[in-house]
Parts: sequence; C-alpha cells; structure tokens
Amino acid sequence: MDWTEQAIVLAARKHGEGSAIVELLTPHLGRHAGLVRGASRPAMRGILQPGNSVQASWKARLAEHLGTLTMEMTEARAALIMTRPEALLALSSLCALAVAVLPEREPHRDVYEATGHVLDLLSHEEMTPIDIGQTLVRWEIGLLGSLGFGLDLSACAVTGEVDNLIYVSPRSGRAVSQEGAGEYAARLLVLPPFLMDGDPQEVTTEQVQDGFRLSGHFIELMLLQPHQQSLPPARERYLQHLAD
Repeated sequence: MDWTEQAIVLAARKHGEGSAIVELLTPHLGRHAGLVRGASRPAMRGILQPGNSVQASWKARLAEHLGTLTMEMTEARAALIMTRPEALLALSSLCALAVAVLPEREPHRDVYEATGHVLDLLSHEEMTPIDIGQTLVRWEIGLLGSLGFGLDLSACAVTGEVDNLIYVSPRSGRAVSQEGAGEYAARLLVLPPFLMDGDPQEVTTEQVQDGFRLSGHFIELMLLQPHQQSLPPARERYLQHLAD
C-alpha cells in the first residue's frame, strides 16, 4: 500500500532512536500518521514543524499498519509564524485541536483547505491579535460544521426572526434573538457580531473571547466528551495569551 499527497504537518512526536511519528492533514486521506526515520536530523526537524506544507509519500505492507513516511518541504510557514508569539500560540491551538477531533483517515477536504488558508494568514505579519482570533474562531466553527455539528445561526429558535440574533442555545446550537431569550438570557452563549457580519467594522477582544467560548462549548460537548477528552492545553494557553 502506498500514496503520495500534499499535506500539512500537524504534529511530530519522538519515537525510538532518531525517528518520529508524524501526524499529517491531507486533502483526500484526512488526518494520517506515519513513521519518519531520521527525524532528528537538522534538515528534517525543520521540515517537521507544525504548519509546514509537504509532499508526503506513505508506504506500508497493509493499509491498517502505521507505515513509513518520506516528505519534502513545499511551503515553510512555521519559520514565519514562530517570530510572533500570538501567531505561534494560535498555530499550536489549531494543530492540537485538529489532532484531537479529526477522525483518522477520514477525508475532510474542506477542513484541509480551510486549515491551509488559516496558516497562510498566520504567516502574514500584518495580522493583528484580533485578526488572528477571529480567523481561528471561524475555523473552529467551520470544523464543527464539517464534522456534522454545525450551528444554525439563520433565525431565532424561539421567534423565528432573523434580526437581533445575539445568543446561541448551548443545547441545540441554534441562534436566539434578544426578544426570544427573555428571562433565560443568562443561560445562553453570546453570539459575537463578527460571526454574523461578513465584514465587521470593529471587533473587540471580548467578542473574540465570546466566539471561543461558543465554539469551545460545542467542540467539547459534541466531539470530545463522548470520548472522555477535553479541550487541548495548547488552546487554553492561546486563550490565556489573548486575555493578557
């Protein structure tokens, strides 16, 4: 069994003497792992940094085996992202979450394409911390949708109105208007305006934090808790940096 694909490096962990088990995100094979020999060599360490794009080739005797990977760099984003703490923390959060929730070897081309787009944006020096936060929230919301747990933000779950949608039900994932919330407003999740406005005039840190509370609630509820898992520490570190 073998394949060759473009891929994004999500993670690499040491395995034995000089090797590493590497997690990749591919367009047609989803999240896919393999053993990279010689991973401790300086040139290979640079290639295996999360966020880089590579041309990867995988071989195994049987499809269910771990298999071995060889790869060549095609886009070196990590070196650019590492120069800015907020971008590096955002990269770590994204990669850790992708490893935690994406089913192994299940294709999600839309996630692959969205991830590449986000990583390209993180490589740009002009991206502000607010820009980075918005981008990552949108990626997390999109991830939920790709895995079958999309939020319904089209109309109020109570009144049916399409305006003044400012909350989301933590149970159903449906939007709720100010009128529809009534006395239950304190129990609902805040829906930040930038998720409803394609080109918002101004976004605050508080709104970005509301966005992460919203996406994090449903990622944990729908994707992680059924497997007795919680949100990855890398995400918490990024959110703490955002709050500081």
